[in-house]
Amino acid sequence: MVDSTLKQGEARAPVIQPQLPSLTGMRFVACLFPFAFHVLCTNVFAAKDWHMMPMPGTLASYFWEGNWASVSFFFLLSGFVLTWSMRPGDTTSKFWRRRFFKVWPNHLLTFVAAAILFGTVMKMTFSGLSTVLNVTLLQAWFAPLDIWTAYNSVSWSLSNEALFYFLFPFMIRYIVRIKPERLWAWAIGIVAVIFLVPLAATLLPGAGGMYQPWTQSAHLEFWFTSKFPPVRLLEFVLGIIAARIVITGRRVPLSLGSSVALTVFAYFVAPHLPLTYPQAAATVIPLALMIANAAIVDVNRRPSWLRNRVVVWLGEVSFAFYMCHLLVVIFGTMWLTGGKSYSTPVALGIVALLFLVSLAIAAAMFHLVETPIMRRFASSRSRSRHVAATTPSTAPAAASASGTTPEPPALAGASSSTTPDS
Repeated sequence: MVDSTLKQGEARAPVIQPQLPSLTGMRFVACLFPFAFHVLCTNVFAAKDWHMMPMPGTLASYFWEGNWASVSFFFLLSGFVLTWSMRPGDTTSKFWRRRFFKVWPNHLLTFVAAAILFGTVMKMTFSGLSTVLNVTLLQAWFAPLDIWTAYNSVSWSLSNEALFYFLFPFMIRYIVRIKPERLWAWAIGIVAVIFLVPLAATLLPGAGGMYQPWTQSAHLEFWFTSKFPPVRLLEFVLGIIAARIVITGRRVPLSLGSSVALTVFAYFVAPHLPLTYPQAAATVIPLALMIANAAIVDVNRRPSWLRNRVVVWLGEVSFAFYMCHLLVVIFGTMWLTGGKSYSTPVALGIVALLFLVSLAIAAAMFHLVETPIMRRFASSRSRSRHVAATTPSTAPAAASASGTTPEPPALAGASSSTTPDS
């Protein structure tokens, strides 16, 4: 076991934890996978290896696995970062207020954009039920495909995050009481439950229906293991436990490099696993270790390319990128290609253009919508002035509007689409 933990005394002392820019940088890397996944859901590539059906062993199957892994990464990261950046004396109402103004404006903006684009360009209509559920971020609680893929369907992950944010103030009160020496036992127990989920899904009433090639499972089992908020809550809680392990100075196996290598190994093995194991269980252990080790690297101020200013900025705009990229992919390919397929070099050029457009829109959303709203509404003005006057410069930026410490991209994660999705 590598000595990759904080010193025991240092881990418990800070009331305000140091910044974690490496985790911010990781966010954008993870956001690239949902983008790639949604590109493969179009027919821009003529080559069959890039086809959207993820048969095990094909090139597309590994891009799809990246999409599954990114979901798990962001749910783990949400729990880790919220625990890491807890504010002394914070209240439940203040916490909910910050989460609301962090997530809701971008959600509402992209929801309206999706309604306009699908309604005017594709002449699509959505049911009243799916409209209400998507606006209120309750869509992931319902199994029908036309509900959780309606409008800007990447927001299904926000439906999960909404549950996480609601429960966090209550759960953390009890999790912080867990004795440090028992935290690893709790982590192992949560991982064991995550590994039981794919088996439990096969026992659901109505499970075992028609096999869906794009999910490699029956629809109900796929929804239960990858969309249903109480199930994905397990990864969020594991992220909380992982943060407590680091904060309390427990040893973390491996180093950052070794945990990344283990993640890559699990990534390539996962598409070959049965049932719905590729969607979360296959990568949850290495991802949790990677997040914990990245935090340790930052706290110990070890070198990391993820702390590069450009990479950190990309991480800061990652939530906006996640929220807008699907609409750019769907309508961008429609307008650029007219439904035609192209050779791989030409298709890659189209993808690069879509990426740059998504990034430009994300930057505008971050600087013109997300950041100003957080500054104006996320906390009271009087409290903001007090924090500015008294908080040391090492305070986590998750506690500020600029967000240098990683805010969970309410993606924070993978995506769903009006085309078959993650």
